[in-house]
Amino acid sequence: MNIFTSRIGALREMMRSKGWDAVVITGSDPHSSEYPAERWKQVEWLCGFTGEAGDVVITADHAGLWTDSRYFIQAVRQLEGSGVELHKTRVPEEVPIPQWIAGQFGEDCIVAVDGFCVSADFASGLPGTVVSVPDMLSRFWTDRPPVPQTPIFTVHAGESRQSKIGRVREFLRERRSDGILLSTLDDIAWTLNVRASDIEYNPLVISYLLITEDRTLWYVLKGEIEDELTRATVSILESEGIEVLPYTDIDYVGEEVQGRLFIDKGSLNFDIFSALQARGNILVEGTSPTGLWKAVKNRVEIENLKEAHIKDGLAMERFLYWLEKSVGAGREIDEREASIKLGSLRAEIEEYRGDSFETISAYGPGAALPHYITPKEDAPVLKDCGLYLCDSGGQYTLGTTDITRTVPLGKCSPLEREDYTLVLKGHIALAMAVFPEGTPGCRIDALAREPLWRSKRNFGHGTGHGVGFFLGVHEGPQDIRQNLNPVALEPGMVVSDEPGIYREGLHGVRHENLLLCVADGSNDFGRWLKFEPLTLCHFDTSAVDASLLNDDELEWLNSYNELVFRTLGPQLPQEVSGWLREKTLPL
Repeated sequence: MNIFTSRIGALREMMRSKGWDAVVITGSDPHSSEYPAERWKQVEWLCGFTGEAGDVVITADHAGLWTDSRYFIQAVRQLEGSGVELHKTRVPEEVPIPQWIAGQFGEDCIVAVDGFCVSADFASGLPGTVVSVPDMLSRFWTDRPPVPQTPIFTVHAGESRQSKIGRVREFLRERRSDGILLSTLDDIAWTLNVRASDIEYNPLVISYLLITEDRTLWYVLKGEIEDELTRATVSILESEGIEVLPYTDIDYVGEEVQGRLFIDKGSLNFDIFSALQARGNILVEGTSPTGLWKAVKNRVEIENLKEAHIKDGLAMERFLYWLEKSVGAGREIDEREASIKLGSLRAEIEEYRGDSFETISAYGPGAALPHYITPKEDAPVLKDCGLYLCDSGGQYTLGTTDITRTVPLGKCSPLEREDYTLVLKGHIALAMAVFPEGTPGCRIDALAREPLWRSKRNFGHGTGHGVGFFLGVHEGPQDIRQNLNPVALEPGMVVSDEPGIYREGLHGVRHENLLLCVADGSNDFGRWLKFEPLTLCHFDTSAVDASLLNDDELEWLNSYNELVFRTLGPQLPQEVSGWLREKTLPL
């Protein structure tokens, strides 16, 4: 018996004593965050799985993890010996958790959830009677980390918090609602122009926000001894009429609204939702408007994002120069050392506030895992052959970056060169896209896949996701993927462009830039949109099979690399600039 089977066994004992048929533990937190704080990494604590997306179901005789194709290989490895079986999501034969539980027990069953860490929407879809047990695992997780509190500061984001609150109040009047409760941390940070480091890789503050016609109430963690920065921030907000209350006072939020309260059932946790229902509050369900507002960047945000990507590009070019010269000189560089080196170069940038996600530094077979975790010890050594993939990003006060470059470290096989080029063709196809106003990302996803499909190749993840302004590196509501999402792309939105190919045991290829959606004129057929690249870092053409590129693709590649050199070259050390000049010569 390993530690995970022991923990699952303790949970089963509780189930038997309470008469529960099933327990559902999600990989989320009370705020539906993508990256939960250590306190809420319940799936990892229970079964050892560390992926960003995964939910666990425990019954008397079965334990299962539901996750998607990004983590299939990882899950198999991490679940070994835990007694937890992998259930695959986003596949044709998928059986979602609600249907699976119903298939095991019918509709007359009792399902227990941690009501803090499941959305009201998710809980309402479960069969039978749903029992909320907040902080369920704390009964066994005796050394559970506390809720984090880090210094809170303000940012200049091109629009004042009062203006944003005014927009929210106008929305409430349109919806004939008396208040709105925001629980997603990025929406709160955007609305109040505040940031912190409560969530790893995300500059967010753990809190709730209630806005009514005449009051703004911010429920936020504050320690007995507040740091100077937080005190100054709170003082500024209070001077603007924002009431700063203890985080735990959210238990009384229903008393602050006499009338109709607008909530987003897809993000509000089940425990608060149930409490509001029990008090008899009139709940108006819908999608919070702040998500779409936040996704459309204003002029100041766009200018800052462009500056952030120039600075990030300089760090990337210095890193790739160091990498090539070090490996070429026979130095023993492993994946971990490479990742640390890139982080140290970003840390030299004044506006840098940390990585935007855990760097994926993967050589050869490791790159075949889309969300590979670089080992902290005994990481694979880079060799002077084959492909190295690095997916990384930075959080800057100027904005958030996300970039993937796959680079040859020496001689590549014909298959590596072919995969490298086909993925680049897909990347270029999306980067060059022109499309009519009102087009959702799902309508153009195939552009990035078509060059791969022609060769009967594909990738299991989405092609693009939104990116925040010094916020989450994965931001909706827009995206570019095959799944139907009706949200149209708009000028000011930022999306990634990251097709890939993954061959288990061999190699992986992914090329990623961030793109800014911009207007491209109008005519008798309507208004048109296109993309401009934000990311500035060359694509290594030494691994390209030029025979697979048409004239338009060659022109785009040569023009992009020239833009990179013109923008970054003059700001780089002389030896790096000379190297970059050679790297960006046209094919």
